[in-house]
Amino acid sequence: MLIAFNKPFGVACKFSPEAGRKTLADYVNVGSVYPAGRLDTDSEGLLLLTDDGILQARIAEPKHKLAKVYWVQVEGSPSQTALDELHKGVSLGDFTTQPANANLIDEPQDLWRRDPPIRYRARIPTAWIELTLREGKNRQVRRMTAKVGLPTLRLIRAAVGKVSVVGLALGTWREIGPDAPWSG
Repeated sequence: MLIAFNKPFGVACKFSPEAGRKTLADYVNVGSVYPAGRLDTDSEGLLLLTDDGILQARIAEPKHKLAKVYWVQVEGSPSQTALDELHKGVSLGDFTTQPANANLIDEPQDLWRRDPPIRYRARIPTAWIELTLREGKNRQVRRMTAKVGLPTLRLIRAAVGKVSVVGLALGTWREIGPDAPWSG
């Protein structure tokens, strides 16, 4: 079984209870599935859940190089130099990221409201970047954007392989075929 879930901001990426915090169990009432990869509590968007350990590894492990697309709202106006740095790979001290696709985009259409909303400052512009990675280290996107001078305000995983969050309402899920991440 493979499930696509649109994880809201503030939801812990686990099924076991956590005092004062919502978890996956508050949204997905399906036995014996677990996350194929992680999505930080302060990140939103597509999370794949499965009951198949081999499929979970194929989705989550960087050696399989499955593309993960993120929509990142950043503070500031991205320069071409900053986008080029993201594209080439960024040295984060403990490792250098692999090259990534990084493009300036308009705010994604039909984007749900975040609760709580991001901070707004009249004198500081924000922008959206679409970032595609084929690896996924702890807080990598946030660290990458901060390193190039663009702190992340909002982070949404938009796609994993061929599976997209588009059309999936916040806090809802749908079952998909196990070949979906790799099908054309």
